[in-house]
Amino acid sequence: MKIILKENIENLGSKGDIVNVAAGYGRNYLLPKKLALKVTSSNMKMIEMEQAALKKNLEKARISYKGAIQKLNEVSLSFERKAGEKDTIFGSVSVADIKEELDKLGFEIEKKKILLKEPVKRIGSFTVPIKVFLDDIAEIKIQIVPEGVAADTEMPEEKKEEVVKEEKVEPEPEVETEEVVVETASPEETVKDEEKDESNEKNKTS
Repeated sequence: MKIILKENIENLGSKGDIVNVAAGYGRNYLLPKKLALKVTSSNMKMIEMEQAALKKNLEKARISYKGAIQKLNEVSLSFERKAGEKDTIFGSVSVADIKEELDKLGFEIEKKKILLKEPVKRIGSFTVPIKVFLDDIAEIKIQIVPEGVAADTEMPEEKKEEVVKEEKVEPEPEVETEEVVVETASPEETVKDEEKDESNEKNKTS
C-alpha cells in the first residue's frame, strides 16, 4: 500500500515521502492516527503546499538561530581539576558539567545537543560541537586547567622554567712581553766615578 507521510517517522521516512507499507499497518495505524494520507492528486498537491510552507518556516527559524550560533561560537568555558601525571585529571569533564556552565551563561541547551563523544580526562583546550538547529552546529571552547591555575595560561607557573643562557666570554689572547732589564751601577762603581770626576776637575784648575 502506498501512502504519503504527514510526519517524520523513524525507520520509515520523512514528511512528504511516498512509501510502501503493509496494508494493515497503513489502514489500521498510520491513516487513523493522521500520520499519513492516501496517495491522490489532491493529497499530493496539499503535501507539496505544506512542504513549501515548511521550508519557508525553516529558513526563518534558521535565520533566528544564527544569533545564538554566533554567541555560542564565542563561548569559552574553564574547568579546574586536580591533575596527575602526564596531565591526566582526577575525574572528568562531562556533558553535564558543560550544560551546567552553559545554563549559568543563560543558554538553554539540552544534553543531547552537546555533542561530546566521551568525557574529557586530561588537561588542555578542546572544541565541543553544539547542535543548535537541525544541521546547524556551533562550537564552544573548553579549557581544563590544574587547580589553582588561571585559564588561558599555557602552563602552571611553577612548571615554567626560565632558561638563562650563559654568555661565553672568550679569554683575551696572551700578549708575550719582553722583560726589560735595567742595569744599575753598584754603589762602589758610583763612588769611583765620582772620584774620577773630582780628579779631572782639579787637573783642569791647576
